Amino acid sequence: METSVWSDFENDAVVAAYFSMLSDELSGRHYNKAAQNRDLQDQVNRSRGSIEFKMCNLSAAMRCLGLPIIKGYAPRVIFQMALAEAVARWLARHSEWEIALHRREQRQMAEPTPIFVGVAPTLRNTPPPDELEEMQRIARRFDVAGRDERNRALGYAGEERVFHHERATLTSNGRADLARRVRWVSKEDGDGLGYDIASFTPDGQDRLIEVKTTNGWERTPFHISRNELDVAEERRDHWHLFRLHDFARDPKAFELRPPLDAHVSLTATSFRASFL
Repeated sequence: METSVWSDFENDAVVAAYFSMLSDELSGRHYNKAAQNRDLQDQVNRSRGSIEFKMCNLSAAMRCLGLPIIKGYAPRVIFQMALAEAVARWLARHSEWEIALHRREQRQMAEPTPIFVGVAPTLRNTPPPDELEEMQRIARRFDVAGRDERNRALGYAGEERVFHHERATLTSNGRADLARRVRWVSKEDGDGLGYDIASFTPDGQDRLIEVKTTNGWERTPFHISRNELDVAEERRDHWHLFRLHDFARDPKAFELRPPLDAHVSLTATSFRASFL
């Protein structure tokens, strides 16, 4: 007889199975969903259908937390907070998991494929208000933007990818001369300039790119510094925010131009304290 509320033990079991399948999927390894379901039935004494439904709930929790999801488990956004907490527990116990996705040697390639640059999220594709509110609440509680910001391997890999993308784009437009002049300034000169890549448009105009990378979907929140906002305002004709999303599986992107508050809601999350 099934109860409606899943215990921490049950949530931990289904989360561990989900991450096992997701790791295989992202690495291109074969895995068997039906076999995982049967194993979980033995562990948690739940029906096959109940576990399948829970996996869809878990996809929603993963999306809210800015993480990739398993193909075939369509997100069902209304779920218990305990499920998101179980994901957070798993990540705390396996801190190397996200880092391992972006180790430099795994990302090196002779000729990086072009990044698909689409349109930024709009009101047209906004989730229903109740779903959006729930997703934002979970993202705030678990500091999704902060986790991406602190993930140095992810940030480095994203910047490297955009650096090669810019050079390839200029070369394909007959501007190999400009492609050779593209600079990865955050690597060469350090952070603090308010952008990561100094590139060009095909007609030779400056193109200053701040890269923000996530493994999550296009609406995953991100951090932006006061300095980056100031530079965006000062150099608004040349500054671009290049948002990379779904990075662990199939990197896609969109760009935002100043003023940023025309595209996103900017919320102060910290304050500088100084003595009087």
